[in-house]
Amino acid sequence: MAMTRDMHGPKPMDNVSLTELFRAFGRIGVLSFGGPAAQISLMHSEIVDRHGWLSEDQFLKALSFCMLLPGPEAMQLATYVGWRLRGVTGGLLAGLLFVLPGAAVIFALAFGYALYGDLPLVHAIFAGIQATVVVIVLQALWKLAKKALRGRASWVLAALAFTALFFLSIPFPFIVVAAAIFGFWFSKGSDDAVVASVHGRPRTLQTVAIWGALWFAPIVVLWALNQAFLFQIALFFSHLAVVTFGGAYAVLAYMTQAVVDTHGWLTTPEMIDALGLAETTPGPLILVTQFVGFLAGFAEGGVALAVTAASLTLWVTFVPCFLWIFAGAPYVEALLSRPKLKGALDAISASVVGVILNLSLWFGLHVLFTEVGDGRFGPDVTLSSISIMNAVLIIIAAVLVFALRMPLILTIAGMGTFGACLWVVGFFV
Repeated sequence: MAMTRDMHGPKPMDNVSLTELFRAFGRIGVLSFGGPAAQISLMHSEIVDRHGWLSEDQFLKALSFCMLLPGPEAMQLATYVGWRLRGVTGGLLAGLLFVLPGAAVIFALAFGYALYGDLPLVHAIFAGIQATVVVIVLQALWKLAKKALRGRASWVLAALAFTALFFLSIPFPFIVVAAAIFGFWFSKGSDDAVVASVHGRPRTLQTVAIWGALWFAPIVVLWALNQAFLFQIALFFSHLAVVTFGGAYAVLAYMTQAVVDTHGWLTTPEMIDALGLAETTPGPLILVTQFVGFLAGFAEGGVALAVTAASLTLWVTFVPCFLWIFAGAPYVEALLSRPKLKGALDAISASVVGVILNLSLWFGLHVLFTEVGDGRFGPDVTLSSISIMNAVLIIIAAVLVFALRMPLILTIAGMGTFGACLWVVGFFV
């Protein structure tokens, strides 16, 4: 029996049922550990190699399109594939299955951390995890730099982005916009002669109106009810959803500064812990925002407010992802054929290398030194406050990750266990 066409989507494939889609993306959602590269590889194996639902070329074009968008590219790729196969219903199903398993784990981890994070043993465990996070961010920096820095201009952009963030504290969104304008303006080729097809018969304005309303509805309600704390949470993470180019690592430095310095919701060590726990869960790394929302809500008003704040954070983080995909997916071919748009994306990728370098140093300094303040040009470190034990832990984590190539989850678990052992024998009190 022929299947009905879904609202605003392409013509569904008659040979792919929602049950098949549920099974495939349920498996992907549960097994999507290891960050975007591992998640995209798993999706390729499932969608292209196992089921043949998309060709190699279609999959790569979809991935390129998702890399143009703010937000987690792997989750948006899952949403696009679901949309391509079964319209909006398929996109919702695939996107939610990619996010919800990890979100459930984050809820459990955040609850345990909020209740027991002050125990000395837990501090020792997270000393090992924090050291691993520093190394993980360095690994992400190395991988991105190899792909993004392919010429003198890209190196200059990365250096300027790092200088602007680390020494001058220029806001991250400004850096992204400036890099995009530079790449668009100086890219070779012209968009004027581009002629590309549009997939299906899109209803773009209607799609934007529906998903925009879903996105902003809770923000308006919170403002009307004068819920100042939750309104701040919703507004901040909505803003974050728009500027999250280059993956979660790129925006973490900006988020850390805003969450720690501007709002005072968390401390820097708590932010590092949040990233470490998010690395151990399936799903997109940007789920770290849910953890932040939970801890901020817990500190403000206990468990009930924590659950509300975390749920609100999830909503304003991922509803925009569905908006970008459902509104932009019909124009994939047209967008990817524009050289100036590619130039803007390449420039953003280069600047993100500098952004992640800033994040690496920021996290590294706060793990290595117990006294880190804000100087006129960058962090002000008290050299006598260095922690030799934390330095040793970072070196051990680096050996496990770079030399022994130990899987990420095993490294985090092993370093946490090692920290606990050090506490047992008296190195941590």
